[in-house]
Amino acid sequence: MGTLFVVATPIGHLDDVSLRALRVLGEADLLFAEDTRRTRILLDHHGIAAKPVSLHTHNEAARCERALEALELGRSVALVSDAGTPLLSDPGERLVAAAIEAGHRVEAIPGASAVLTALAASGLPAQPFAFVGFPPRKNGARRALFESYRERPETLILFESPRRVGKTLGELAECMGPERRACLARELTKLHEEFARGTLAELAARFSEGARGEVTLVVEGASGEPAGLADADLDARIRELLAGGERARDIAAVLAAESHRPRREVYARVVALRGEDAS
Repeated sequence: MGTLFVVATPIGHLDDVSLRALRVLGEADLLFAEDTRRTRILLDHHGIAAKPVSLHTHNEAARCERALEALELGRSVALVSDAGTPLLSDPGERLVAAAIEAGHRVEAIPGASAVLTALAASGLPAQPFAFVGFPPRKNGARRALFESYRERPETLILFESPRRVGKTLGELAECMGPERRACLARELTKLHEEFARGTLAELAARFSEGARGEVTLVVEGASGEPAGLADADLDARIRELLAGGERARDIAAVLAAESHRPRREVYARVVALRGEDAS
């Protein structure tokens, strides 16, 4: 049986690659790369003569057959993506699954990752975190994704197109609150690397026209404090308790805890709604 090596490559700086990764790339019988031209730059930089074969979203099924044939002959196969660790928003998942199902050995050669690099320098809590890749293009699906993380404690990490990042930051601010902290990491490990930190509202304004280069967003998770009741939900609960005959002071005491608002504020709302209903 053969061995499939899943090899992490630099995300920018060509020296950010392990000695083990270079050895595997030089010794592999078959090397698959998402973009052979980009991988050729890395190989030439380190004096490796291997000839990469393309494996991308549109040809992965066919390439799997070729890889499995080589593995059946006991050969070694290496897989790299354009940058960073393969399979994270990159092709290769089908190949890895097929190799495992066929009983071959799969080894991951760790190295650079835009996800972890952005998280480490963001200044936001490093754990727990959740990585969701590129958000959906369709507005409804994208908003649903952001809403699903609004009350979750994980630091959220996502990739985004530099052209759409301003819009995405604005939607994140609407869904999660404008004061939620975030970091836009741009051109990681490259000459113009930048970590822009601030609130979602601040970053949305700053990058309203987009950004240059590859972008990774890191967004602070929820604080863990219950979100309480929105205005409409609070009013509905007040009316429910008023209809049940509860006194205004008792309602204020109960709903102040549920809504995480000052008791005076809730009491004033109870009195106002009681007056509206009475009229």
